[in-house]
Amino acid sequence: EVQLVESGGGLVQPGGSLRLSCAASGFDFGNYDMSWIRQAPGKGPEEWVASIRVPGGGTHYSTSARGRFIISRDNAKNTLYLQMDDLKDDDTAVYYCATGLLGSPGYGANRGPGTQVTVSS
Repeated sequence: EVQLVESGGGLVQPGGSLRLSCAASGFDFGNYDMSWIRQAPGKGPEEWVASIRVPGGGTHYSTSARGRFIISRDNAKNTLYLQMDDLKDDDTAVYYCATGLLGSPGYGANRGPGTQVTVSS
């Protein structure tokens, strides 16, 4: 059974940083493309944030994330990360890790329960 569990969210002031983690189990994590997705309350559909490919670890970012967020993975630990710096109010959302790449079959089919990130002064 595929399991994804996010952690690391919380309340942070604008300009602050957070590092999200996603613990994966039940599948061959090292052979899966992975993504971070977010859903802001009352702001329409979910938003793709970043993806990391296999093999090679190539990364892709949304316009809003590029230059501030870094997606990475540790295949030995079956863990996906999202380092978020210079956080802004608009980054407030529930963040989910998910299997797949944006636009690919199965994108987002497996995801965790999410972790809340609130950016506020």
